[in-house]
Amino acid sequence: MKSTILLPLVVLVPALIGRTQDGTTASGSSAPAASTPASASSHVTPPHVDENYVIGPLDVLLVNVWKEQALSGNILVRPDGMISMSLIGDIKASTLTPLQLADQISDKLKKYIQDPKVTVVISQIHSKIVYMLGEVGKKGPIEMTPEMTLLEAISIAGGPTDYANTKKIYILRNEDGKHLKIPVRYKEALKGNQSCNVQLKPNDTIVVP
Repeated sequence: MKSTILLPLVVLVPALIGRTQDGTTASGSSAPAASTPASASSHVTPPHVDENYVIGPLDVLLVNVWKEQALSGNILVRPDGMISMSLIGDIKASTLTPLQLADQISDKLKKYIQDPKVTVVISQIHSKIVYMLGEVGKKGPIEMTPEMTLLEAISIAGGPTDYANTKKIYILRNEDGKHLKIPVRYKEALKGNQSCNVQLKPNDTIVVP
């Protein structure tokens, strides 16, 4: 009689062990799988900007309030230059540096949080553009990268076309209310002459005749 009872148990126990090793518990529910943080797949490396970078409309900011996850995250600067945050509502971000904005957010949060620690990082730059005109692969506005140069902008625009006169490329720039026309020595810049590879400023227009 005892051998008759033990035989089903000998068969049943290894089967249960095998199921638990396959990720299913003895009760029939699946064992939780190891999760991958969402940030690992969606992480975007923030652009390198110096501390004097001025925030503009359509830039994306990574705001972090220490130990306050609900107040932290990516925030888009609206076309009117404002951002919105829980508790404090709208706050002007445009024309401020990240450090200045962090200080202002911190001051407003003091009504609700004791000694708030706030950091602001530029996540994406969309407010600074230059314009490409003439014989290039792609005409129109180009979003600037930090410290963008003439060669970088022309490369992003697809380079000069076969009909381009690269000897007469120039940059149009408004500076202190004055309209400047800056001649470019494109071939010298290509050869590695850094003095000819002009560093661009927001709203520059590069003309490739």
